[in-house]
Amino acid sequence: MAEQAHASPKTKNNKIGAFLSSKKVVPYIFVLPFFLSFSILTLYPAINGIIMSFRQILPGVVENVGFENYARVFNLNFYDALWNTVIYVFWTTMLLTVVPMLLAIFLNSKTIKLKTIFRASLFVPALTSTIVGGMIFRLMFSESSSAIGNQLMSLIGLGPIEWRYSAITAMFLMVVLAFWRWTGVNLLYYLAALQNISESLYEQADIDGASAWDKLRLITIPHLKPITVFVSTITIINGFRMFEESFVYWEATSPGNIGLTIVGYIYQQGVGQNDLGFGAAIGVVLMIIIFIISTIYLGITGTFGKGNNK
Repeated sequence: MAEQAHASPKTKNNKIGAFLSSKKVVPYIFVLPFFLSFSILTLYPAINGIIMSFRQILPGVVENVGFENYARVFNLNFYDALWNTVIYVFWTTMLLTVVPMLLAIFLNSKTIKLKTIFRASLFVPALTSTIVGGMIFRLMFSESSSAIGNQLMSLIGLGPIEWRYSAITAMFLMVVLAFWRWTGVNLLYYLAALQNISESLYEQADIDGASAWDKLRLITIPHLKPITVFVSTITIINGFRMFEESFVYWEATSPGNIGLTIVGYIYQQGVGQNDLGFGAAIGVVLMIIIFIISTIYLGITGTFGKGNNK
């Protein structure tokens, strides 16, 4: 009886071990950490934010207001923020898709020396905080005539520019900061994709007498389409979520809302004005905008259709 009592826990442990190591269970065990982190850090805040958007949440006041917050969303300040964000997304998507691709093709060439140094130098900005980089850019493009930006303007015969007080130059400051920081990251994506293109394709093209332009147009760019769609999609999403690039230049407010973005508007209303319900409603609208635009873009690029064909 004693041997059976001792054997019983071992048998149970063996059964548990066999169950946990079975092919049906192991995948779920590996996925569990991601599922828990996603549920706690993403899913729960998203659901809670949607609930908050139907409430008035002020210091000491929490009450249901229905769609009142959503009725307040579509105002002139929101339209200014949306317009600024759309322009920002357009320029960052263009620059952070095309330029890293061309740089990656250039650095992937066998004739280029010191490739590692070039790659490292382009990736270093990604390791820098946006706030730290933004403060440096803010000094470089200050209103002082001794600032680097104004010194460059003087070389071409132009006077000092108030970079942070004009809509065009304000957008330039935000875009150039994002471009400086994220070019290296997208460059690595393209470099990884270039390694997967078979050399035999280029050898066959050489045999057929194809020029460098023909190989770029008919081999390289078509094979880079999946990574191009990926890079442009995450750039669009990150563009609509942009906050630091604006905050570092103007902090709470910018003159004439020239630096106001949708996320900045959420911060302005939800944190600055302590109107968390209204801020949550703006956030839900932003989530819907990102979902619609991403879906349309992926449909235009044929991503959905390709997946269905498979």
